[in-house]
Amino acid sequence: MNSVHSKEAPWREGLHSIRALLAPGLVLQASAIALVLAYYFLPAAAPAFARLAQWQTDGGLLFSAATTTVCGGLLPFLYLHWHAPTRAGHPWKHLWFFLVFWAWKGSEVHLWYQLLSYLFGDGHDLRTIALKVLTDQFVFNTVYTSPIGSVCFAWKDAGYRWAPVVADLRAGKWYYRRILPVLCAVWFLWIPVVCCVYALPQPLQMPLFNVVLCFWAMLYAHITARQNLKPET
Repeated sequence: MNSVHSKEAPWREGLHSIRALLAPGLVLQASAIALVLAYYFLPAAAPAFARLAQWQTDGGLLFSAATTTVCGGLLPFLYLHWHAPTRAGHPWKHLWFFLVFWAWKGSEVHLWYQLLSYLFGDGHDLRTIALKVLTDQFVFNTVYTSPIGSVCFAWKDAGYRWAPVVADLRAGKWYYRRILPVLCAVWFLWIPVVCCVYALPQPLQMPLFNVVLCFWAMLYAHITARQNLKPET
């Protein structure tokens, strides 16, 4: 039986997940950059951006929750369900979890972006973007988002039973074993992306977030499933 202390180093485990989807991740980062450049330098795209911003403004929190449910929940689940290597771990009975979890996260991110605008303003200068990115990735993600997300996915992977999750929390070095590998992948993908997100006006931030989220939800499911299949004692 493996000891908790002999667990693979978190940065190495995170790299395994990053390498598996490295090319699509770089494509999505490039897409996020391209969308920001199109917003600022492509006049022909202005009507499309204006329409999208209007939908987001009119729909508010409900629009954010609905679009995140589709991009983070429904589409990734369908891919994971129909993709042969991940099909067994994503039966239809898990669909409700993906939909509820990502609807909640969409509402949460919507409110988070509003809070950051309140704290740091809506400017697109380097200082404002840097403050938002640092707060997002090294406070919100490290203290709240990644730990809570890891617990929720562990509960799902344990057959919706809390006992294995609690046992793992008590096994020692939980943050080191479970969260640091996730953060390696989070920082790889999301630091460039959130720089792009915060470079846009607030009504366009959630739509750009959701473009990348579809890929991230699949990567996140791969990471947590890989972790939760490994014995820790």
